[in-house]
Amino acid sequence: MAAVMLGEDAGPAVEARLQGATLYAPDLLRFELANAAVKKARKHPRRAPQVFGRLADVFQRLDRVKWRNVNPADVALLAHVTGLSAYDATYLWLAGWLEADLVTLDKRLTAAIDPAADPAD
Repeated sequence: MAAVMLGEDAGPAVEARLQGATLYAPDLLRFELANAAVKKARKHPRRAPQVFGRLADVFQRLDRVKWRNVNPADVALLAHVTGLSAYDATYLWLAGWLEADLVTLDKRLTAAIDPAADPAD
C-alpha cells in the first residue's frame, strides 16, 4: 500500500494485484502508511504537500479494507520464531489466521513466507 501511495515503481503492480481482491489488514497498517508518508516527506521536503495529499487519498480508499485485530501474544511468538519484527509478524500472523495470501514487497517478510526466497535480493 505504501508503494501505491508514494508512487513507487512497484506501485502499479501492487495495485493490479489487489484489484478486485478482498483486503484484510491489521489496524497497524494505518500507522505504517502514516509513517511511510512522514519518512518520504522528511527525505523530500518540497514534495511534502503531495505526499500528505496522497496519504489522505489512500485513507479514503481504505474504506474497502476489512480491519482485523490480531493476537499480540501470538504475534510476539511468531516474531521470535521467524526473526521478524513484531510489526512485520502482525501481517504474517493475520494472513495465516485468515488462510489468505499476503501481498508484500518486504523481502524479509517474503522470505518468512517462502524460505526459498532470498531476503538479500
